[in-house]
Amino acid sequence: MLITHHGHSEFLIETAEGFRILTDPYDDHVGYGMREVECDAVTVSHGHGDHSYTKKVSGSAQIVDAAGSFAPAEGVKITGIPCFHDDCGGAKRGPNVIYIIEAEGLRVAHFGDIGAWDEELLKKLGKIDIALIPVGGFFTIDAESAKQMIDVLKPRMVIPMHYRTDVNAGWPIAPLEGFLKAMNAVCMPMPLLRVTAGDLSQQPRVAVLADKD
Repeated sequence: MLITHHGHSEFLIETAEGFRILTDPYDDHVGYGMREVECDAVTVSHGHGDHSYTKKVSGSAQIVDAAGSFAPAEGVKITGIPCFHDDCGGAKRGPNVIYIIEAEGLRVAHFGDIGAWDEELLKKLGKIDIALIPVGGFFTIDAESAKQMIDVLKPRMVIPMHYRTDVNAGWPIAPLEGFLKAMNAVCMPMPLLRVTAGDLSQQPRVAVLADKD
């Protein structure tokens, strides 16, 4: 499996068979480079433009934008689990969907703009191998809440997302450093992650993927 970070919460996940899943495609107000993306399926955690701009997708990709179970290809399963975009039951920012992507013996969780969590929600996710987790706060959980969630969920690998960079410097979210400090992690950004179920134990616990801006 290959995982590439385009920026913000947008990743491209590609299986060895060449099936490509795009997560939370952002629009042009986010500030990262805009590009047409070829893929076979798209997951949308919620309807805000910085997570749901499916117009950038070329071809006839399957759009997954709701809770439930989906099988977009042989050997690929996507499960959407509902939660909220805030800590007051969706009253501020509405709903959010966590997607579990299962392929090649790996379970990858994309948390979208999760705003709050409890242990009951995490139990619904089951065992997670790779967690794509927002860490910037304000619109989502912050670094400390992300760290606490990781301590309970115990994913084998964590990839942070949705944090402040030079591209979105005016946004009221925190930079990555606070999360790395909370995790006691020192990471050099990698251009992409190439991982299999067999070599996951050799991968770092926290991986930072450079965006493709």
